[in-house]
Amino acid sequence: MPVNKEIKKVTTHRLMEMKLRGEKIAMLTSYDYSMAKLVDEAGIDIILVGDSASNVMSGNETTLPITLNQMIYHGASVVKATTRALVVVDLPFGTYQGNSMEALASSIRIMKETAADSVKLEGGAEVIESVNRILSAGIPVMGHLGLMPQSIHKFGTYSVRAKAEDEAKKLLEDAHLLEDAGCFAIVLEKIPAALGKQVAQELNIPLIGIGAGNGVDGQVLVIHDMLGITQQFSPRFLRRYHDLAAEIKGAVGAYIDDVKSLDFPNDKEQY
Repeated sequence: MPVNKEIKKVTTHRLMEMKLRGEKIAMLTSYDYSMAKLVDEAGIDIILVGDSASNVMSGNETTLPITLNQMIYHGASVVKATTRALVVVDLPFGTYQGNSMEALASSIRIMKETAADSVKLEGGAEVIESVNRILSAGIPVMGHLGLMPQSIHKFGTYSVRAKAEDEAKKLLEDAHLLEDAGCFAIVLEKIPAALGKQVAQELNIPLIGIGAGNGVDGQVLVIHDMLGITQQFSPRFLRRYHDLAAEIKGAVGAYIDDVKSLDFPNDKEQY
């Protein structure tokens, strides 16, 4: 299906319309102005300012170290570049778990200081009080179930979640709980494809998958992974659409050679 680039702004309502008519939703991460501008102009539906910035922008092993101030910095940079996509900013670890008033305060800061369209957080029943509190202020919330990177130390592994019947049952219950609370969409990460399809069929709101099969309503990837900038991360669900690492290294190498050989700058490149 061709991308409709004429739409001035993707909204939560438009995402619901896309699900109803069976149009898949395309979502990618971005963390800075220049990349977000390219992604937005290409026609992406949702830009996620993910706490994966902790990994790909700051070099941390997990998403846990990134702070609220850092997420606000990345979010504000992305929003300045965006005219079409709906922008979602992750609430980082420690800014919403266990304290709904802190969750609301964190979300208000994100919305006021970045001008983003919504926030995203991980968890179901465990964080439903925070979800309700944020929604009570009129702030749109995207949920996140399945593999939850902020809980990596609890699970101890990045392996597929919800393969066991009891965990799959809880995921379904949490998904309904988030929908009933008023979340406009949910990300499902690294779960069996059959379960992803079941959740998408049972819920009225869009389900965005990352390693959740093709039966969900849309897909999301980390842009550094799909462009081949990062090379160390190769899960089954990742499709690399380019090898920018090789292209960038080649370009830098050529620049170094030209500088050292006095080929750059040439006569036309001087004043």
